[in-house]
Amino acid sequence: MRICFLNPFGTPDYDAIITRTLAPSLRPGTDVEVRHLEDSPRNIDYYVPKHLVEVEVLKAVLAAEREGFDAFVIGCCYDPALTQARELVSIPVIGPLEASVLLARPFGHRFSVLTDHLKAVPEICRSVRAIDWYVDDMIGDPASVARDVYARSAEILASDRSEVIVLGCTIVAACYEQTVLSGHDELADLAIVNPNLMAVKLAELFADLNLAGQYRISRSGYYQQHGQHDQAEAAQIRALLDGKAGQERASE
Repeated sequence: MRICFLNPFGTPDYDAIITRTLAPSLRPGTDVEVRHLEDSPRNIDYYVPKHLVEVEVLKAVLAAEREGFDAFVIGCCYDPALTQARELVSIPVIGPLEASVLLARPFGHRFSVLTDHLKAVPEICRSVRAIDWYVDDMIGDPASVARDVYARSAEILASDRSEVIVLGCTIVAACYEQTVLSGHDELADLAIVNPNLMAVKLAELFADLNLAGQYRISRSGYYQQHGQHDQAEAAQIRALLDGKAGQERASE
């Protein structure tokens, strides 16, 4: 099974930590290839770069489908371009926040969300808390991020009377997971859900279903594909995403 995990950032800085923290939990036979975007914003902390990145995510998911990947993970808890990507391709597309919220209930009855900084709070939902880190800073000191995650999680669990923390940032989760895997078991006694891992495990499940002919995504409404309405228009959109439309005009 081949899963493409896309860090939707214009930098390779986060690829290694995602790869390291996912590897111990993959089942035998699952190959996760971590990629990043080129010529894109380094982060999507603000709405304008997020908007620019979403188009690049769609180009990346089209490429992954052409290359034969069995599933695609958009590696950010904004779940950028998730709906559009599911409309566009036939392989399963997973967003980490959606996957984590879906799977949080078996870990405990109530959950709270902890993200990176206050700008992200309204984008995810109204009850989110933050640890006040930006992604560029996290990668330089993942152990401090992990300690802040643990301390803030303990506070939130007590104040909200929740039982589970969903980490609302993939890089926060990778820093926390790497620190725990390095032997800091004292940080591992809370029910903290890692969105990277939830997304990849859900991608494994849906890839299995797809290979068995059981991934029957509804195309009757929300995920109806453009080609069901107008095949010519849909082909033009795909050509734009592939960069072929500009090539064709240049050759005329």
